[in-house]
Amino acid sequence: MPTSFLGSALRGTFFFIFGLWWSVRYPLKYLRQKGNAESRPSHGAQRVEIFEGAVKAFFALAGILVEQFVPAGPHLQLYSTKTHGWTDLAHWHYTTMYLFFLLSGIGDIVSHCRLKLPLGLDRLSLSVALFTEGLLFCFYDYGDALLDHHLHSLLAMAVFSGAFCALLEVFLRDHIILETFRTSSFLLQGSWFWQIGFVLSPPWGGPGWDQTDRSNFTFLTMCFCWHYVGTLAVLAANSAASRCCNESCQLRFQDVDVELDCGICRRGNKSSNSALLPESTLDDK
Repeated sequence: MPTSFLGSALRGTFFFIFGLWWSVRYPLKYLRQKGNAESRPSHGAQRVEIFEGAVKAFFALAGILVEQFVPAGPHLQLYSTKTHGWTDLAHWHYTTMYLFFLLSGIGDIVSHCRLKLPLGLDRLSLSVALFTEGLLFCFYDYGDALLDHHLHSLLAMAVFSGAFCALLEVFLRDHIILETFRTSSFLLQGSWFWQIGFVLSPPWGGPGWDQTDRSNFTFLTMCFCWHYVGTLAVLAANSAASRCCNESCQLRFQDVDVELDCGICRRGNKSSNSALLPESTLDDK
C-alpha cells in the first residue's frame, strides 16, 4: 500500500487525539458517577457527546478532502477513461475509511439531540466504522510488499478489538472497563499509524525498511507490543491525574460548603441572641 509519512501521521493524529480525550473523560465520568448516588445522564454530558461527534465529523471530513485533493490525489475521479482502469485506489481506500467515521460523527450528534433516537446508535455507528476500517486493511492487495502487509495486519488487530468493544457498549452502556479498552485501541491505532509512516516512508527521505528481511517482521511484532505498553502507561497516568483532579475539586467544594454553613450558623446565632435579649425602653433609662 503506497503510504506517505504525512498521510500516515494525519491518520495517527486523528485516532490519538480521541484516545487522549477519552483517557481523561471516562475516568472523570466514572469517579463522578461513583460519588453520586443518582447517576443520570445530564444535559452537560449530552452536549459533550454532541461536541465530540461534531469534532469527529469535522476531522473525518478534513481527512476526506486531504485524501482526494492532494496534488497526487484522484480529485474525486474513481475510473479513468483514458487508461480504462481505477484511479489511485489507495487514496480511495482511506477516503472510504474516513467516510464511515464521518457517518459515526453524525450518528453521535443525532443520537443525543432532540430526535430521541436510540442511545446505542452512537456506539453502533462507531463499531460499524471500525469494522469497515479493519475490513479495508484485511482485503487490500499488498502484492509483494510483505512488510507492509504485516504492519497493517497488526493494525487490524487493534481495529477489530475496538470494533468488538464498541459493539458490546451498545448493550453495556457506560461500562468503564469497555470504555477503557476502547480508548486503548484508539491510542494504539494512533501510535501505530505513526510507526507505519516511519517504517514505510521515513520523513528524512530515502527508502523504507527492507520488505524481505524477516528480522524486521520479528522486531515490528515486538514493537507493536511495546506500543501497547506505552498505551497502558498513558491510560494509567491520565487516570491518576483525573483522580487527583476530582479529589481536589471535591475538597474545594467541601471547603466552600463548610464556610457557607459557618456563615449560616453565625447569622443564626446572632438572630437567636437578639431574640433572647429584652428590648430597651425609655422607662429603663
